[in-house]
Amino acid sequence: MKIIKKLLKYTAIFVLSLMTYLLIVTLLSFVSVNDGLVKSRKEIPIYILTNGVHTDVVLPLKSEHYDWTNQLKPEHTKAKDSTYQYAAIGWGDKGFYLETPTWADLKTSTALKAASGLSTTAMHVTFYKDLKESNSCKKLQISSDNYKKLILFINESFQTKSGEFLKIETDAVYGKHDVFYEAKGSYSLFYTCNSWANQALKAANQKAALWTISDSGIFRHYN
Repeated sequence: MKIIKKLLKYTAIFVLSLMTYLLIVTLLSFVSVNDGLVKSRKEIPIYILTNGVHTDVVLPLKSEHYDWTNQLKPEHTKAKDSTYQYAAIGWGDKGFYLETPTWADLKTSTALKAASGLSTTAMHVTFYKDLKESNSCKKLQISSDNYKKLILFINESFQTKSGEFLKIETDAVYGKHDVFYEAKGSYSLFYTCNSWANQALKAANQKAALWTISDSGIFRHYN
């Protein structure tokens, strides 16, 4: 009987904690920040892109302010196409990226490691020749000063060696136009791939959620 009571007690604590977590996550994602800072000069086009779960920040590969091809090299992809115009950059759990091509492939061990913050992370870069605006792809025009802040934030997310981003040698890419690199930081229940993208927008003084773990927490501020 004591065992059952303890089990019920711990189950109730778990359910209450989960409900509290979800409530806080939802409420904070509705709180918008930087609304008063986005009225700056619109000089450089960037995008935010979601696949319905994960948010990428999309940047022009080359501009007068920065040339990403010095680090994000098209020859790192299977296509090795030199005509790409944009790089969609995302940060996330390495196990999810490399070992979970579909939700059906998700392992309990991968999920637990990711949730706990004990796993390693990776940068996923997908190259594009063009982008079309839609509900899942929003275009932002930002100032050169804010773009420089965004560049700094993203650069600091990559692991480097001798000034070079560390490419992950793997066959687990999603197609012919993407590549993985080693990343800094830890993924957790409180800091997800979407939290990273949200922080990138904050760094660039763009509209963002106070805190979010979901793509919807970002995109609701651009509808």
